[in-house]
Amino acid sequence: MITDKILVIGAGGQIGLELIHALAADYGYENVVPADIRDVPGFKNFTSATFNALDAKALFETVTSHGITQIYHLAALLSATGEQQPELAWKLNMESLFHVLNLAKEGHIKKVYWPSSIAVFGPTTPRHLTPQYTVMEPSTIYGISKQAGERWCAWYHNKFNVDVRSLRYPGLIGWKTPPGGGTTDYAVHIFHEALKHKQYTCFLKSDTALPMMHMDDAIRATRMIMEAPASSVKIRGSYNVSAMSFTPAELANIITTLIPEFEISYAPDFRQAIADSWPASIDDTEARSHWGWKPSFDVKGLCQDMLKHLKPNY
Repeated sequence: MITDKILVIGAGGQIGLELIHALAADYGYENVVPADIRDVPGFKNFTSATFNALDAKALFETVTSHGITQIYHLAALLSATGEQQPELAWKLNMESLFHVLNLAKEGHIKKVYWPSSIAVFGPTTPRHLTPQYTVMEPSTIYGISKQAGERWCAWYHNKFNVDVRSLRYPGLIGWKTPPGGGTTDYAVHIFHEALKHKQYTCFLKSDTALPMMHMDDAIRATRMIMEAPASSVKIRGSYNVSAMSFTPAELANIITTLIPEFEISYAPDFRQAIADSWPASIDDTEARSHWGWKPSFDVKGLCQDMLKHLKPNY
């Protein structure tokens, strides 16, 4: 039996550090190669690679030397960080994607995963139950690069039959790794601050509803779409996926039932404008019908799980 050899680029980030262990549980640690621009302590037990995702030569050498058959390309500058470094965000998010898609086009790898985001939507998009196909006028460099990336992925599939698959992630909430510079990061910080200081100052308004997902569900959705038969993956731009939506006030209310002394205050900053341009909830009918997506966590279960796992740290 031929076992796939998987390269995870940007594996030192919030998603990557959890994904590599999930993949290793099925494929074996010897068949998963995490890669990042720096050495990452979390790569222990793996044979890792260190290179810049913009370095096409280093990427090619890594693929050929390790016999890579699949790439999960996670390297990117996220929304809030990207607004502060727009040219770097565009260069990293787009050129690195081309390098990976070209390897697949040339037959060096069989399958590509590339994440998109709800940032592809914008202020003119319907905010509630945002459909798969709708107006997309993103207002951030991150969103613009993700929208462009979706079209490139679809083009490479249609033109060269590249097997590329993608999800539009909502805000991702996990306890294993620190957040990576996104607008939805408040929903991770709040749990740390609730346990450490019993109070949190949120950079979004109290009534700002956004789509969110537990990291375990995000990893599971990623694995599901990559393991689905090619015939079931009917959208080669990117799929909407959803689990829950809530506001900072709603999240704080649930945390207060678990930590009664917890208090929240609000000091909206530049990230408020980004959040206001994004959907409040997502319709993921296509993901559910095409390859069977269904989330495991609701908001109450999310809060209980986050506090249970973070509490020993404080």
